[in-house]
Amino acid sequence: MFDYAFNPNLNKNPDWSEFEFLNNSDMLEFHKTLDGYKPTPLRSLPKLASKLGLKEILVKDESKRFGIKAFKALGASYAIYRYLKNIYENKFADEFTAASFKDPEALKKLAAITFTAATDGNHGRAVAWTANRLKQKAVIYMPANTAPSRIENIEGENATVVLVEGSFDDCVAQCAKDAEANGWVEIADTAYPGYMEIPKYIMLGYSSILYELEPKPNKPNKPDIDFVFAPAGVGGIAAAITSYYIKHYQENSPKIICVEPRDSDCYLASIKANTGKAISSGGAMETMMVGLACDIPSLVAWPIIKDGIDFFMNCDDKYAVKAMHAYHAEGITSGESGSAGLAALLALFDKDAKAVRQKLGMNEDSRILLINTEGDTDPINYKKIIES
Repeated sequence: MFDYAFNPNLNKNPDWSEFEFLNNSDMLEFHKTLDGYKPTPLRSLPKLASKLGLKEILVKDESKRFGIKAFKALGASYAIYRYLKNIYENKFADEFTAASFKDPEALKKLAAITFTAATDGNHGRAVAWTANRLKQKAVIYMPANTAPSRIENIEGENATVVLVEGSFDDCVAQCAKDAEANGWVEIADTAYPGYMEIPKYIMLGYSSILYELEPKPNKPNKPDIDFVFAPAGVGGIAAAITSYYIKHYQENSPKIICVEPRDSDCYLASIKANTGKAISSGGAMETMMVGLACDIPSLVAWPIIKDGIDFFMNCDDKYAVKAMHAYHAEGITSGESGSAGLAALLALFDKDAKAVRQKLGMNEDSRILLINTEGDTDPINYKKIIES
């Protein structure tokens, strides 16, 4: 079984007037200018839908995005673009556009920059990937127990990797401290007191995933999906999903399900506490879904998620393994964290969860949207799991 909570403060028509950044709409147009851009495919899982008794399961497959096997490049590239745009326009009183982002002459006018980030793998690789294309340096902080392949992927982007004893949150703290001491530019995907701007743009960058689904299944007035599963590490992608659907559809939004590993479920813990504040999960952070192993919600993502997500749940790693196998059977490569949405869906179809499904209204007429957020970013472990 799994732990869960329905959102007691759900509001499909919230007052987000204070979140002015949500009015930005240039994300997808920016991404379209990047070398190697193409929309990721929307796949169908007819065999699994039939087995579970659902009308349709759709998967936005991010496993090959920009060649780095994960969706994270959307957030890092857009955030770095907005950072450069801000400093360039303030310094030179001249416009900095998406074309400027690829213009060596425009970039030459700016001083050399070292970008830095904390990561469990994919976000750090995305920051390093972007910095490498701008011919800038990157220093990436990772937990010491990170899979060697994820470290090598980042070093392959000409970045320096610093290993930190401890969790992702320990890496965030060390990265922030060193960035301040060295004059580096921190590109963190989680917001904390005193650091709020960059995570807003990372979250917005992720929303290109949803804009690529227009006009189908994201139709103008009501989408052709009933449920969307939103994985929530620090909360960036979950907040992007939530803000997109609430802004576009309000009461016609699909029901959004927030998914976390059992031992790092800070959003579920925060909703169950029902104080209106984000709190630590207090979990052990021990999960194969390492990209979601975060103990504290992002302060940018939390208020959006708190308002707009219908249902919060955690799930055990065993469901991630089942999900990886289920994806593989349908011809989709999904890593441990990438499988989280399907893992949660499979957990909901355990025999003990029938009453929860009924309360959610999930039945034979339901259409499901999942996002496979990563491919085999740890190929050795992926092969071991799939062959087991």
